[in-house]
Amino acid sequence: MKKEMSLLQKERLLYRSQIPDILQDPLEVSLEEVPIAKENSAIRELFPKTWAMPLFSLVKGKKCILAKRPLRVGVVFSGGQAPGGHNVICGLFDTLKKIHPESSLIGFQDGPGGILKDRAIEITEELLSSYRNQGGFDLLGSGRGKIEKKEDLELSEKVARSRKLDGLVIIGGDDSNTNAALLAEFFLQKGCETKIIGVPKTIDGDLQNEHVEISFGFDTACKVFSEEIGNIAKDALSAKKYYHFIKLMGRSASHVALECALQTHPNLTLIGEEILEKRMKLQEIVDLIADLIVKRSLAKRNYGVILIPEGIIEFIPEMQALIQELNQIAATGGDMQTATILSLLSKDPATLFSSLPHSIQEELLLGRDPHGNVLLSQVETEKLFIAMVTEALAKRKDYAGKFQPLSHFFGYEGRSALPSNFDAQYCTALGTLAALLVHLEVTGMMCAIGHVKESVSQWTAKAVPLTSLIHLEMRKGEKKPVIKKALVDLKKKPFLTFQEAREKWKLQDSYHCPGPVQFFGDRKLCDSLSASLYLR
Repeated sequence: MKKEMSLLQKERLLYRSQIPDILQDPLEVSLEEVPIAKENSAIRELFPKTWAMPLFSLVKGKKCILAKRPLRVGVVFSGGQAPGGHNVICGLFDTLKKIHPESSLIGFQDGPGGILKDRAIEITEELLSSYRNQGGFDLLGSGRGKIEKKEDLELSEKVARSRKLDGLVIIGGDDSNTNAALLAEFFLQKGCETKIIGVPKTIDGDLQNEHVEISFGFDTACKVFSEEIGNIAKDALSAKKYYHFIKLMGRSASHVALECALQTHPNLTLIGEEILEKRMKLQEIVDLIADLIVKRSLAKRNYGVILIPEGIIEFIPEMQALIQELNQIAATGGDMQTATILSLLSKDPATLFSSLPHSIQEELLLGRDPHGNVLLSQVETEKLFIAMVTEALAKRKDYAGKFQPLSHFFGYEGRSALPSNFDAQYCTALGTLAALLVHLEVTGMMCAIGHVKESVSQWTAKAVPLTSLIHLEMRKGEKKPVIKKALVDLKKKPFLTFQEAREKWKLQDSYHCPGPVQFFGDRKLCDSLSASLYLR
């Protein structure tokens, strides 16, 4: 069945990503070891086979011959969608064919569960022809299943052996790449020769470190969100009567909110990491918003735009304490009903819980993520702040304006967009690198493309050992190995730039309207970097 496409989708099929010089010829590269410090003995005990692996940099090497035999490589999307995923697969496919024309790429369907059920398709040039530079993960589908239990690891090994896979590429975020680390360790212990390679994916931007500059999808998603925020800001300026409370996807870090603020100049942006550092209470944040509204009202500006990161409540110390107790109660099988929960909470968390709107109380109790923790993505924090600010303004004698709030949540709108030129090229490079790492027979590695502020030709390539990114984190009442999320660094230039400008943005209407993602024309527009990368 022929795939239906818009004119722009058809035009994007024709776009060809530039390949970094170091990745141009897969038969002309070699690996150079770069020692890295590792100190956590607890992680070493969990990953005895992969713990000592060094970081590798790709360097130009002697011309080598074609692979002695065709490579068979599996690939899977894991977790939520992010723009550019199909280009990872395209880069992977194209490079495997360069290494050996008869190499094959096997796509596991609907996420990690597709590996366990051995549900897969062979990816061909004909099949890929309608997915190049397209959004979404619909070529294979995705899923949030885990491969961490012993029986799942054993089943994965069985599938890898039966399909004679030389490599398995896992495209996912921190949890998915943690699964990749577990698989790499298990396969080595069992003598399975399938190499495990991870690709950093998440629009949240929290999968980054000194070697992985950004996860793919962040650039596109933030540009999509910023277009919408800019439109809303212009509407607020035109109507002059609404306050827009906009929650932005970003479960455990405020990178998306910070990036969108730098692009659009809203009146107020809450940064969770700053709130945590200042130990701000919920009421202090409410008062901060109320103060802004009062000051703007005195200037006859009864409208505005306020950005709120999705995971904001997790950064508020008193809310942290409440959430931790709720997670512990749930982990031990306690009654999670609104009517009985107060008797199970300690004094201060119980007082805070009682002060929350009833709808927020229910959201804190009913939702659970796969780790058994409060499902913060379903807590409507934008509506929580609206309710509490409304109450605070009613008590303010210095406020005579009319507060008309509107709530929004931007998340899914950006996850499957047509990838920006940056993400299209970045993802092609990641897929190319993943194929090379399988060919060069390394395992337990995350692909890392560096120097992305430079021209594409100058980008570098590294293989970062997954175990070097892992720490222990509490999950369902137990310490589990997970890849550590990267939070906004309050000492780095992106935040400092925002901090310097935000006072002006509060009372002035300095709104920027970035408009839609640009694919053609002036390279300053179509190849522009996100501010978070540009300002580094």
